Amino acid sequence: MPLLRARPALLYAAVSLACPEGALADEREEVRTVLFGSLDAGRSTFVSAGAKVAPGGIGRDGFVTLATLGYGLRPERDWWGDPRGKAGLTPPRTLRHTVQAGAVAGWQWVRDWGVAALFAGPEIAFEVLDSPGTRKLPTPRIGARVQGELWARPTETTLLTTTLIAGTARWSAWGRVSWGIRVPEWSAAYLGPEAALYADRTGYRKWSLGLHATDFAIARLSFRVSAGWVYEEQIRRPGAYGTLTAWLPL
Repeated sequence: MPLLRARPALLYAAVSLACPEGALADEREEVRTVLFGSLDAGRSTFVSAGAKVAPGGIGRDGFVTLATLGYGLRPERDWWGDPRGKAGLTPPRTLRHTVQAGAVAGWQWVRDWGVAALFAGPEIAFEVLDSPGTRKLPTPRIGARVQGELWARPTETTLLTTTLIAGTARWSAWGRVSWGIRVPEWSAAYLGPEAALYADRTGYRKWSLGLHATDFAIARLSFRVSAGWVYEEQIRRPGAYGTLTAWLPL
C-alpha cells in the first residue's frame, strides 16, 4: 500500500513535476492532462508554462506529449557589442532575452518503483541581446529537442528524480538531479538536496546546489519549492536562487 500511495508523485512527473499523493488508482487512470508552470529566480530568471497529455492516462504505459513555452532574462558581459572588450578591458554587462518553445512526444514506462519517459520533437528559440551593438532583431532558430525523465523510489520513504533536456535551437543542455525523503509533517512531501547544470552555445554555464520540498498541495494544486546557491560563469561570483513550480492534474 505505501508504494501505491506514493506512485502519483511519480506518474504525474513532467519536467520536475509530480502529482498530489492522495489520488487513487482509478483517479490516476482518468487523469490525461497535467498543466504546469514554474519560476526560476536569481540573477538570471526563467519562467515557463506548459501541458503534459497522455491519451491513455497518466498512470499507464503509453504515448505522451509535452508542450512548453518559456521566457528567460539573464545578465552577461557584452564582449561583442562594446569595443572595450577588444582592448582587453572588461566590457559592461548587458541583458539577454530568450523566448523558447518546444513540442515533444514520446513514451512513458510505469512500474511499481516509479516512472521513466523519453521524448523528442521540434523546438524554436528567439534571442535578443540588449546591447548598443545590436542593429537588428535576429531570426528565430528552429531545432530538435530530446528529453528524458526518471522518477524512482529507492525505498518506501525516498524519491530520486533525474531530468535531462537538450536542444539544437540554442545548442543548450540542462540537467537536474534530486533526492528526497518523505516528511509526514509536510503532508507527505519529500525534502532533500538537488543539483542542476545548464550550458549553451554562447559559452554560458550555470551550476546550482540547493534544497527542495516536493509534492505538497493546496486543494488540487500541488507545488515544489527549492532554494540554494548558484554560480554563473559569465557573472563570475556565486549568488542565491529560488524556484517555485506548480501543477494541476485535469
